[in-house]
Amino acid sequence: MKDCLFCKIAAGEMDTDFVYEDEKVVVFEDINPQAPVHLLIVPKRHISDLNSLKPEDGDLIGHVYQIAKKMAAKFKIAESGYRLVSNCGDNGGQTVYHIHFHLLGGRELQWPPG
Repeated sequence: MKDCLFCKIAAGEMDTDFVYEDEKVVVFEDINPQAPVHLLIVPKRHISDLNSLKPEDGDLIGHVYQIAKKMAAKFKIAESGYRLVSNCGDNGGQTVYHIHFHLLGGRELQWPPG
């Protein structure tokens, strides 16, 4: 998707410092952090939202969760706890229509979230 912000970031077309990158995902700090640790885990392949996932995307989603676990350990929030969130649709709070996951931690998170 040539106009997708996260496609451009994942392709290295934007000046973004990755804290992690592999063949499937990139991870970087959110520009508007909602917690001391607020990372975005973004698949390199464009999928617009959770409703667009296909059965064959299961391996990718499993990979995202493994990377979230790895980043939680790297940023020292694994023991204290963290939240992994993916917004879907306008009412779900999605503002960029490229599937992504927010990894939040470093403070006590409230429930309900918003």
